Amino acid sequence: MTATPESAWLEVSMRVLPEAAEAVSEVLCRYAPQGVAIDMGEHLEDAHALVTVKAYLIQDTEIAARRQQVDAAMGHLRHIWPTIPAPTFRTIYDEDWTAGWKESIPVLHIGERVVIKPSWRAYQPAAGEVLLEMDPGLAFGTGLHPTTQLCIQALERLGVAGARVLDLGTGTGILALVAAKLGAAEVVAVDMDAQAVEVTRRNARVNRVADVVHPRHGSIEAASGTYDVVLANILAPVIVGLAADLAARLRVGGTLIASGILVGEQAEEVRAALARHGARVTEVQQQEEWAAVWAEKQNLA
Repeated sequence: MTATPESAWLEVSMRVLPEAAEAVSEVLCRYAPQGVAIDMGEHLEDAHALVTVKAYLIQDTEIAARRQQVDAAMGHLRHIWPTIPAPTFRTIYDEDWTAGWKESIPVLHIGERVVIKPSWRAYQPAAGEVLLEMDPGLAFGTGLHPTTQLCIQALERLGVAGARVLDLGTGTGILALVAAKLGAAEVVAVDMDAQAVEVTRRNARVNRVADVVHPRHGSIEAASGTYDVVLANILAPVIVGLAADLAARLRVGGTLIASGILVGEQAEEVRAALARHGARVTEVQQQEEWAAVWAEKQNLA
């Protein structure tokens, strides 16, 4: 078969640490309408093993400009993660890239019970496992980043059966889906990105929890009432700024799981901010340099 210009793609490939993979993916997805693939290889449990992030850019008249934009964007990201390498580029064709892209997405095990699989892979869950079906898309939350893993582990430990849960900054809805699959009675999933809200809604339908997971567009003001569990896997400065609102959404005796926080100074800033508003930190879980802060709402009356 002779490839036409319309069938040519520019593959962008980068080998990065797992904790940087989602940030790299989010940047690449601005230029890759088909989404981004993360190939975790054979060392899924090794946090220091490099993973491959790939994106596919349409080879059209704008490809030279987009390639320069990708290079520039990765240069900016390198200020945060100096170990991120320059991307490599190669031209491939339709008959090659679709199969290769799908093959690079594995079944992912997180925590003790949670399993995430793409729709095209078969998987028979073991007794007690919680299976989610999620395809790569334009919103992020693959389960690969340590902060996502810490939150999933927290949900497993907490036991959320029958609980009312708020997931702030839901992304793909991965934490909302896990909470629903673990038996939560209601999960309000909020994100400021309208596309993330639609992805979460679709993922909830696919996983048959649309009656439990309720996606909403906006920030914390989009969530009314109080919750037994509040999840905030965002960024430490945002958590500090929203500390009063997060505490206000938490019922007395409820638990806040805040992540996206670096161990050390950021964790202490989050602890102090929550304490000022009646949410006492009871535990800090750590994975690599990332922390998940557990806080309990106290009755200040």
